[in-house]
Amino acid sequence: MWSLSAWRRRRILARHPIADEMWQRVRHHLSFLDGISVAEDQWLREASVLFLEDKHLTALPGVELHQEQRLLLAAQAQWPLLNLGDLNWYQGFHEIVLYPDDFLSPQRHRDASGVEHEWDGEHSGEAWQQGPIILAWPGVMASGGWEGYNLVIHELAHKLDMLNGDANGLPPLHPDMRVSDWATVMQQAYDDLNRHLDRNPDAETAIDPYAAENPAEFFAVTSEYFFSAPDLLHEAYPQVYEQLRLFYRQDPLARLRQLQTQSPVYQGHD
Repeated sequence: MWSLSAWRRRRILARHPIADEMWQRVRHHLSFLDGISVAEDQWLREASVLFLEDKHLTALPGVELHQEQRLLLAAQAQWPLLNLGDLNWYQGFHEIVLYPDDFLSPQRHRDASGVEHEWDGEHSGEAWQQGPIILAWPGVMASGGWEGYNLVIHELAHKLDMLNGDANGLPPLHPDMRVSDWATVMQQAYDDLNRHLDRNPDAETAIDPYAAENPAEFFAVTSEYFFSAPDLLHEAYPQVYEQLRLFYRQDPLARLRQLQTQSPVYQGHD
């Protein structure tokens, strides 16, 4: 059957070809994609072009944004969607605003006694409900390795979370997943992390302690780790890893272990 969407996709890809040399430089920067298949690489290359056609990147003064940098961001944004199908997972926003550095953002919190506190917090990223994503460019450039940090994936995980309304750590699950399983696993791990920090706020935790802020941040941080430090997440919270594996329909840990077995670059990599 003739498909308007398929026709539009082909037209966009034909109008915005990516030079092989440029794509290889993007892939070289994004080592957390090492070991993906040729078909996955081709999907990501095309998906990155389509993402940049759909979303507007606004670079504030101090951010130089060339095509290679745009692709670097887009590839990180699209990779979590590899096996999620054609649903418009990144609906509800059209703009990504790029700051030259971390930025101050007004914060508000009502404590248990009903007192409201306001302050300016320094952030490297934000995702607004029905609004843009804001990213500090140094954080984008620092993302893409196996270090357990990926600002782009973190903020876009919030957007996936928001598909059900306010961010609460529960994105729309697939029919073969159970909300009760997700809620139990995530809550137990979240509580465990908070217990460690309650005993010692300066404790060295298995994952970034920012995950203990609230369930939404727990989902965003563990999504970062799932893609960029799957071994650490699996060691700390194997059931969380399994729920994310079911949700994202990927297995980065298996790919990392294969790299550690087969690639000299990864031998001895822990």
